[in-house]
Amino acid sequence: MRGRSYRGLQFVGILAVVAGLSACDSGGNAYVPPPPPRVNVAQPLQQPVVEYFELTGNTDAISAVDIEARVQGFLESVDYKDGTAVKKGDKLFSIQRDTYKAQVDQAQAQLASQQASQVGAKQEYDRQLNLNKQQVTTQTAVDSAKATLDEANASILNAQASLDLANINLGYTEVVAPFDGTVTDHLVDVGALVGVSGPTKLATIVQTDPLYVYFNVSEAQVLMIKQSLTKAGRKLTQVDLPTIPVEIGLGNEEGYPHKGHLDYVAPQIDASTGTLSVRGIVDNKDHALLPGLFVRVRVPVAHQDKALLVRDDAVGTNQQGNYVLVLGKDDVIEQRPVKIGQRDGSMRVIEQGIDVGDWVVMAGIQRAVPDMKVTPEKITIDAAAATGGPSGSKVP
Repeated sequence: MRGRSYRGLQFVGILAVVAGLSACDSGGNAYVPPPPPRVNVAQPLQQPVVEYFELTGNTDAISAVDIEARVQGFLESVDYKDGTAVKKGDKLFSIQRDTYKAQVDQAQAQLASQQASQVGAKQEYDRQLNLNKQQVTTQTAVDSAKATLDEANASILNAQASLDLANINLGYTEVVAPFDGTVTDHLVDVGALVGVSGPTKLATIVQTDPLYVYFNVSEAQVLMIKQSLTKAGRKLTQVDLPTIPVEIGLGNEEGYPHKGHLDYVAPQIDASTGTLSVRGIVDNKDHALLPGLFVRVRVPVAHQDKALLVRDDAVGTNQQGNYVLVLGKDDVIEQRPVKIGQRDGSMRVIEQGIDVGDWVVMAGIQRAVPDMKVTPEKITIDAAAATGGPSGSKVP
């Protein structure tokens, strides 16, 4: 009996709690939706922009020459340290000189002998010529003396050529740098016999300042450039190439810090690849670049006076392509498909899809959903943002 009374009291208590909760609900504690999310919007930045082709290429040495022994002999010395930079005319190797010095001395002696013979032949010719005028000797004797003199003169020319050749060969015994550059490790040791059956490769010298950069331009890009030049009434010639800048950057570098200019354009398109070979020349005084590196290349091709730019991270991508979020009527977000251009610092050129008066969502894009109302905070884009500066400031 006591247990039943206790359970009855519990039931009455539960009913009282339920009744109390019901009374609270009847007090108007209804669901209140959250306020619209806050987003930063700004009008596109309008400013002049240079359009570029962004390509890939490879660096190459402006000169790379094998150092060879051109005369036969034993290698007497290696006069540089492997891998060091040298100047034009610096001695790199010495080859046995005594044989070639003796040949020079021999050729000099032969020349002196022929010069002495020429003096005697000249004196005899003058004597015979004078006797002939006195009608003491015959014309035959004069002609014979003249022939002897001519032979002596020819012998002098031959002896002089032999001496010149001997001096050239003697000069080849000292192998010097043909230009400023860096020399590789030597391939032949001191004491080795070189130049026996022909020139012997001793090392290689590489010139890396300045440096070539080779890259290819597609056929479509070539046609685009020609069309642009035709509209401007211009024609690109080889003389104009040094006026066209080229910039390159390594894979681990930001932007394109290495500057140069175009140097060569192939006269025809490679039919097998459909590309045109182009070469630039880049300063490399600090030797930060090496031949054979893969590089990013940027070449200016056009100029826009009034390009529209937004922050690059304000551009989204879906299956239909690129888009931006634009503030529409009554602060409702619209998704606007756009055609994007090149990146310029932290900004992105928008070629089609927005106008200069549109308010584009720049920050808080993750909170902005198409067809949803937002609370916009209008800012202005600083021009410095185009080179990585501040993203914007509030509109007063």
